[in-house]
Amino acid sequence: MTDVRAGLGRQSATAFDEACRHLVGGVNSPVRAFGAVGGTPVFMASGCGSSITDVDGRTYIDYVGSWGPLVLGHAHPRVVAAVQEAAAKGTSFGAPTEAESTLARMIVERVPSIEAVRLVNSGTEACMSAIRLARGFTGRSKIVKFAGCYHGHVDALLVEAGSGALTFGTPSSPGVTESVAGDTLVASFNDADAVARLFEQVGAEIAAMLVEPIAGNMGLVLPADGFLERLRSLCTEHGALLVFDEVMTGFRVAAGGAQSLYGVSPDVTCLGKIVGGGLPLAAYGGRREVMERLSPEGPVYQAGTLSGNPIATAAGIATLSELDDGVYATLTSRSAILEEGLISAARDVRLPLQVTRVGSMLGMFFADGPVVDLDSAKRSDTRAYATFFHAMLERGVYLAPSQFECAFVSAAHTEDDIDVTVAAARESLAVVARS
Repeated sequence: MTDVRAGLGRQSATAFDEACRHLVGGVNSPVRAFGAVGGTPVFMASGCGSSITDVDGRTYIDYVGSWGPLVLGHAHPRVVAAVQEAAAKGTSFGAPTEAESTLARMIVERVPSIEAVRLVNSGTEACMSAIRLARGFTGRSKIVKFAGCYHGHVDALLVEAGSGALTFGTPSSPGVTESVAGDTLVASFNDADAVARLFEQVGAEIAAMLVEPIAGNMGLVLPADGFLERLRSLCTEHGALLVFDEVMTGFRVAAGGAQSLYGVSPDVTCLGKIVGGGLPLAAYGGRREVMERLSPEGPVYQAGTLSGNPIATAAGIATLSELDDGVYATLTSRSAILEEGLISAARDVRLPLQVTRVGSMLGMFFADGPVVDLDSAKRSDTRAYATFFHAMLERGVYLAPSQFECAFVSAAHTEDDIDVTVAAARESLAVVARS
């Protein structure tokens, strides 16, 4: 494994030393620290289109895309112009603006299940608020989540599977209390029968089931045939709300998100990333009768000084305005070429690489068999991924610094970008095969 300090990023190493003096761990989000792959984080200076340039002046084809929001690529001219125009008029008002209504209307028009929306600042805030809303609407306390699905750093959702027939959760982070975790039930992704048994035992106490319809936080894991439909049926039968976390998949896998691909309508949808065009903005929305339980129309309280910030809404409007059928067709076709290239390259060097893809989201697992849940994801060879990551970095391709994250193709990625990436992958996979 190559240590970036050894030559690839000397200025990044200096920048990281300085960051560690003032920031906890030198970063503001843990995965950026390169703990899963080793080496020193690469500090970025600028981005344009499909590429980013680090503080050492080295340019990379970028498949992180700020972890998904930059579906149009870096510094898209219309997004930049919209942000500049909005900022010149004022950065925040703490009062309603017409742009908030415009963005809300665009969301309602695109996402099949959403009739009313509340804008917030992050995916974490959207999921946290959706849980409170579900509890307020149903009068129940328990929620169901799935092992390996991440919904932000909400106490009730930083929970791992516990022991016992009901799989009551246990805290997965210090600072999360047993009492909070005790209201969270953890099931295995793609195991609908286990979810059915859970509902049979405590269904009358469950306020909501929260799920990534396409799991993107244990790597990219697809829902099994009929899985999402079964979840919808169970929630309907037992009076619980089905909440889709489409923070990652919303406006990414299709204009209407994963729910439009699979034809399953949740009661509440959480959105983030693309909806803010790369700025801090998120949303949750759903059936009007559910959303009207929120203050000021109902008793469930949620508020935020910067919610619907004019600069963020401008970026979101500009981004969604660019996403038409042609853009999605291009995203899908180029992502498919990348997928096929990775599969072919791994086959040529006889490496067990599982490649998953939906639209412009891709996952790579160094594993012998299909990945369908957290347990099978954990059987992946993370050391092989770390070697692959650094080999790709040396060849000018920036991937997520963790086996359990996704790659994102943007509308700015060209056919040449894909060809260069596949060529780099062939060389990098050969390095893994020899290691």
